[in-house]
Amino acid sequence: MSLRNKVTLIGRTGKDVEIVKFDNGQIAKVSLATTEYYTNGLGQKVEETQWHNLVFNGKLADIMQKYVEKGKEIAVEGKLVTRNYQDKEGVKRYFTEIRVEELVMVGSK
Repeated sequence: MSLRNKVTLIGRTGKDVEIVKFDNGQIAKVSLATTEYYTNGLGQKVEETQWHNLVFNGKLADIMQKYVEKGKEIAVEGKLVTRNYQDKEGVKRYFTEIRVEELVMVGSK
C-alpha cells in the first residue's frame, strides 16, 4: 500500500483571492472555511468552522484570479505543506497550507 499526502476539502472562500507575482509567474492565496455540525453531549446542536490556507500555482492561480471571489463555494484537492520562518523576536514560527492540485467550482455565492 502506498500512502500519500492528500487533502480534499469543500468550503467557501473567506476573502478575495490574493495574487503574488514573481519573475516566472504567480501564485494565488485564499482562506477556505469548512463547517461541520454535530450534537454535543447535552443535546445541543453545535456548528464548528475550521479555516484552511490554500495556495494555487500556474493555471489554477489564473482561474482563481478570474472566477473566484469571497464567499464562493469550491472543492479542492492537494497536499499539506508546512513551512517555517523566524519572527522579529527570533522565534521560529510554523504554518501549514494546502498546495492545491485540483479545483472544482461547486456552487454560486
